[in-house]
Amino acid sequence: MIALVTGANRGIGREVARQLAAAGHTVLVTARSAEAAAEAARAVGPDARPLRLDVTSEADITALARDVDALGVLDVLVNNAAITYDTWQRAITADLDVVREAAETNLYGPWRLTQALLPLLRASAHPRIVNVSSEAASLAGMGGGTPAYSASKAALNALTRMLAAELRGDGVLVNAVCPGWVATDMGGPGGRPVEEGAASVVWAATLPDDGPTGGFFRDGRPLPW
Repeated sequence: MIALVTGANRGIGREVARQLAAAGHTVLVTARSAEAAAEAARAVGPDARPLRLDVTSEADITALARDVDALGVLDVLVNNAAITYDTWQRAITADLDVVREAAETNLYGPWRLTQALLPLLRASAHPRIVNVSSEAASLAGMGGGTPAYSASKAALNALTRMLAAELRGDGVLVNAVCPGWVATDMGGPGGRPVEEGAASVVWAATLPDDGPTGGFFRDGRPLPW
């Protein structure tokens, strides 16, 4: 089984890669710099391969798809890369350039990458797409604040639903996962261990063929949209 994890040089992404490798996957570890990807792959272990990828770059995505195509198949895509937890902003006064920049990484990046890698996912016997989201994207509980992050992740949830519906006939399971508040560089201190948050993502990446698709989960349990 071959899995690709974006933003895998630190935090949740790196731990997801480590857990998938421990479960027997060959893991393609991506980061915006080749050096960061190589360092992360060394930390993950011998079943990890580094690839440079900036998800906002169409040229990078084209080059990566060509590299992965040489493997012939992709079983798991984990869209983890994300930026801009903008706690300093409010929607009524938000800098829309910040919102636009967040959307490039948090929404358009996963969208472009999924489109580019779909032929390889369709070649898999057990294809899975996991979009790492956040409960901050839940419309049911959404309030004010973090407009760039919350809006871009809510849009990622919408993309999850659309992809799941359109790929159901191909057997591709597509789900969004909130790893919870995790003690990472983005989450800050006080969150739960990164191993627990990553396990929530790995659960969706390793679902059985009769598992759910088009859902929003944390720790294997549904969250309200």
